[in-house]
Amino acid sequence: MRWTIKPRPESHKVKALQDALNIDELSATLLIQRGIETFDAAKSFFRPDLSEIHDPFLMKDMDKAVARIEQALEVGENIMVYGDYDVDGTTSVALMSSYLRTRQENVVTYIPDRYDEGYGVSFKGIDFAHDNDFTLIVALDCGIKAIDKVAYAKEKGIDFIICDHHRPGQNIPDAAAVLDPKREDCEYPYKELCGCGVGFKLIQALSSKQGLTIEDLGEYLDLVATAIGADIVPITGENRILAYYGLQIINQQPRPGIQAILNQVDKTEFTITDVVFIVAPRINAAGRMKHGGYAVQLLTEMDAAQAEIFASEIEAFNLDRREADQEITKQALIQIETNKEEERVTSVVYQEDWHKGVIGIVASRLIETYYRPTLVFTKSGDKLAASARSVSGFDVYNALEACSEHIEQFGGHKYAAGLTLLPENYDAFKQAFEDVVSQTIDPKLLSPEIKIDSNIMLEEITPKFYRILKQFAPFGPGNMTPVFMTEDVVDTGYGKCVGKDEDHLRITVKQGRVNPIVCIGFGLGDKINNVSTTTPFDVVYTIDENHWNGVTSLQLKLRDLK
Repeated sequence: MRWTIKPRPESHKVKALQDALNIDELSATLLIQRGIETFDAAKSFFRPDLSEIHDPFLMKDMDKAVARIEQALEVGENIMVYGDYDVDGTTSVALMSSYLRTRQENVVTYIPDRYDEGYGVSFKGIDFAHDNDFTLIVALDCGIKAIDKVAYAKEKGIDFIICDHHRPGQNIPDAAAVLDPKREDCEYPYKELCGCGVGFKLIQALSSKQGLTIEDLGEYLDLVATAIGADIVPITGENRILAYYGLQIINQQPRPGIQAILNQVDKTEFTITDVVFIVAPRINAAGRMKHGGYAVQLLTEMDAAQAEIFASEIEAFNLDRREADQEITKQALIQIETNKEEERVTSVVYQEDWHKGVIGIVASRLIETYYRPTLVFTKSGDKLAASARSVSGFDVYNALEACSEHIEQFGGHKYAAGLTLLPENYDAFKQAFEDVVSQTIDPKLLSPEIKIDSNIMLEEITPKFYRILKQFAPFGPGNMTPVFMTEDVVDTGYGKCVGKDEDHLRITVKQGRVNPIVCIGFGLGDKINNVSTTTPFDVVYTIDENHWNGVTSLQLKLRDLK
């Protein structure tokens, strides 16, 4: 594990911000490290305001998208809302269909079958639309590369509106409108929206024609915040504002489907991290284990009792998913050892009966053991399908592009991608991917890095400082939870391993005369021998609260120690 301390900002900038905001030096340092250097920038950061959301009509083709939907609503055309089976796709479909149904009845949702149709827009979905007299498809979180599918739909008299956030290819589909802030010819000021975020911009534009403002669209923000968290997009700019208000909705008055999921856990206040680890896996489990349509059904259900029934079905899928990914991870680790591939710079594994719905999770799990770009393949029809995951700092999408002669189809982004190839090309691809990565990766990226915001003394951790720190939330890419290092602490003699398998570490440390503070290190049980009451050691951690028996105290969540 590499420890890297971020450079300290220039002291005159820190002092100026300290004075402007009347805060301590450490808080000012953390803000400047996040690019927040002025009073106004800090005000936007600490007090996100819906009035700072951009005009949706700044997005290329937004006027065309609105005109085409208004035309469809005017004459009562049948509209299909199409989206992928992951969290971003299903929340997008729930959002768009919920809004359109406030305007007219004849709106249907369509989620492709992960196993039968695969990722993105499918010919089968277009045929279904044609057979059932749908003349407009609004595709969300997919479609930016569906040039042949959009052309096929056009031949059948079906128009497409695409709302996507993935990188476009060289050509843009010939659709009625293509909304994607990553289009090179799109001057929309914020490029990092998720698919549901692009869908939200479209309903913002449509509702403005009805005389509504963004404040009138609060009921949709629980979906947007869920997608922002699950899709791991930067929580900066517009995403930060949408996530901030979406979390308020989630905590105060979420839609019945999200409330039914939250009812399954013993918690009263939810952060973006809870959305990522509690809500998202359950929504995802429907598409992974059964069909993404179940997730849309849950997210659009307005009756609380019915939502509870749907949520318990989805919880069953989630338990199946957990069992499957644990079993497949075990088999994949054995395969790497059997093939003596522990020393490679990539992990590429394949077994034809692995569950396609969990191979992405398995790829992430393998990175926990072998920290390197990873692909997990399974059989899908007459082809092999894989999920790719990368390590911090390495662009797996570019690496796949360099191997494209062996690939049938691929898509995704820097850290996560999907691909298909013919079985006979698997070995050649596996070798090509290993070669490309070994030639292009900086070797230091092959060991995990902890980025440390600041080296501090324990005495700096006060309730007042923590109150400021809490206001840095919601955390995520672009605004990660601050990580601190403290040197030369000693254990007070109460260090022990805890948890079912005793794989967690619980210690109480002190430094100088400061009151001791409790530390919990999940998965760090094997570090117990590094802990000493006489020899000082260094710790890296985040700060959070421990609630126990009605008492709230600050604690350190250890990331590493040495």
